[in-house]
Amino acid sequence: MSHKRSGLLPGLIAGLVATLVCAAGLGFAVLFQDRLPRAVATLGNGHALSVTLSLVIALLVALAVGAARPRNRALPVVAALYAAAAVAGGQISGASIMIGAARRAPASGTHSSPRFGDITAANAGEGLPHALAVYREPPAQTWQMWLYIAVAAVAALLLVTLRVLRVRRADRAEPAAETTDEPEQEYRAPFEPAQAPAQQAGGGDLFTPRKPAKD
Repeated sequence: MSHKRSGLLPGLIAGLVATLVCAAGLGFAVLFQDRLPRAVATLGNGHALSVTLSLVIALLVALAVGAARPRNRALPVVAALYAAAAVAGGQISGASIMIGAARRAPASGTHSSPRFGDITAANAGEGLPHALAVYREPPAQTWQMWLYIAVAAVAALLLVTLRVLRVRRADRAEPAAETTDEPEQEYRAPFEPAQAPAQQAGGGDLFTPRKPAKD
């Protein structure tokens, strides 16, 4: 039987790609959240939408990590870290651009919504220190952000753990199925030949005279 791969390297690569994509998507959602319907954005004081996005990110990361039939027990932990990083990265990137665009905009009394043109490296660099400073505040004030990160991490951990357990259980069941499908060998006595001797075409017994050979 050939050696089965653990799926660690493909899972790491696919999970990293999914993390970057999810972080970018969440950054867009944070940056343009004011364009969402008010009923959706304010449902549950905004927590319902954020928790839903965290669960979607966890699902996408888990699907990416589990696509290569993972067998390594470390992949669930890696998936949890990937999902947490995707949520944190999306929060930081979206907030950085939003804060940077507001600080670099001309001083005016009117509030302008973020635009696609505001997505620049200059705005991100301007607002990055302020976005990171939020995570240094007491958890009593920033518990919402940590909650969204924890939801994504726990969901990804559970999903990939179930995937790994199913794959490992299927691998253990394959040898048993192969053993069951093998044909049962016919019993032979200790001195019985494996193949019965061929019978003569004449089919006679010892007392039947044989025909003399013709010259």
